[in-house]
Amino acid sequence: MNGIEVHPLVDEGLGNSAYLVELGDGRALVVDPGRDPTPYLELARRRRLRITDAVETHLHADFVSGSRELAARGARVVAARAANLQFPHHGMDDDEQLQLGGLVLRALATPGHAPEHQAWLLVDGGRPLALFSGGALLVGGVARTDLVSPDQTGPLTGAAWRSAQRLLELPDDLRVYPTHGAGSFCSTPGGAERTTTIGAERAHNPLLTAPDEAAFRERLLSSLGSFPPYFLRLRAVNRRGPRVLTDDDWALPTVPVEQARRRIGDGAVLVDARPVRAFAAGHPAGALSIALRPAFATWLGWLVEPDRPLLFVLEDAQNCRELVRQCRAIGYEQLAGELAGGMAAWRAAGLPEGRLELVGPEHAGDGLVLDVRQASEVAGGHLPGAVAVELGALDGGRGLPEGPLRVMCGHGERAMTAASLLARAGRGDLRVVVGGGPAEWSAATEHALAGS
Repeated sequence: MNGIEVHPLVDEGLGNSAYLVELGDGRALVVDPGRDPTPYLELARRRRLRITDAVETHLHADFVSGSRELAARGARVVAARAANLQFPHHGMDDDEQLQLGGLVLRALATPGHAPEHQAWLLVDGGRPLALFSGGALLVGGVARTDLVSPDQTGPLTGAAWRSAQRLLELPDDLRVYPTHGAGSFCSTPGGAERTTTIGAERAHNPLLTAPDEAAFRERLLSSLGSFPPYFLRLRAVNRRGPRVLTDDDWALPTVPVEQARRRIGDGAVLVDARPVRAFAAGHPAGALSIALRPAFATWLGWLVEPDRPLLFVLEDAQNCRELVRQCRAIGYEQLAGELAGGMAAWRAAGLPEGRLELVGPEHAGDGLVLDVRQASEVAGGHLPGAVAVELGALDGGRGLPEGPLRVMCGHGERAMTAASLLARAGRGDLRVVVGGGPAEWSAATEHALAGS
């Protein structure tokens, strides 16, 4: 591509892609960087590149931008003038061009996912090379239009239709590099691929094959599920500009048991990030289980208030920096520390301990089953008779029937989180189903019934 190389850097947990773009002259730009600059800096070092620009497509709702981190290391921040960023940047309007050596970066106003949204077209001598579409065009969809305010959803949905039509005027063979993809709650349902072409989306994108705006609007709005509440505050954080972090901000101090107990008494939240089986075998009473995995940040942001100090329980082998990275990625700043000595120290101090029973798929149908998966997952297959309440809407279990509960999700992590929430709310007789999926649960239940 005329010396241009595009390197996707994917956050699998949040479902987003940033792109480091080699400009062919030793310089590089990064599109929609996440808060941790390490992946971009390391890739640039390996490729002997200097990052000169951090380019934003919109005010992100689902992650904290890393543009200020790159700016602190010498990059220029490039964004839509309409984003009204409150820190130094180069603001651009629709159709304005930025010279990058022999290349041109052209701003394309594409509101819909956000009012200020701009896609970026990289051009060489008038020939389009790459489109960085942000949320204006995704693989198999467009990004959701309901993240600003309810009264803006209708106008933004219409804007999204017009923006998509504008992008479809570009050449069919043009490579498209979206920010949001599979696993992102900003995305509408689409495929697993993360990049595409204009022609592929023209032919196969179910939203873009809608015959008119009304059909597009119905298809888009009917596909939208719930989203984490932190989405409603991060646009303001990114407009204001997040704090630039120091080396110490990426570490997690250890907190002795007695100090941790006092901090909890003063309102800190104790998050047990150990695997499901470790939590089940014994955990600090009242701890919230969110197993450390790629989706950790999503569920932390869904369930824990951002202004509460956070204490964590970890196992020795777990990656503490990864936990911190995920917290910082969604703007959690009050990381009080890690429980020194972990669960063994808590137990040795004689402090209250909780346990939860794990059961296999063959026991999924024993008694009342609570399915805490997303509504779209339940619609794709569920255990007959199960009560479905999304984990993010559990609210301490208010309204659930009395009696023993089997809590289930896809693999067990969300079910354990739900069980820990219910236990904190005083609910007893809880069991967590681990392993399998809807087909396995149903098969196991049918087998048990046949043998009875």
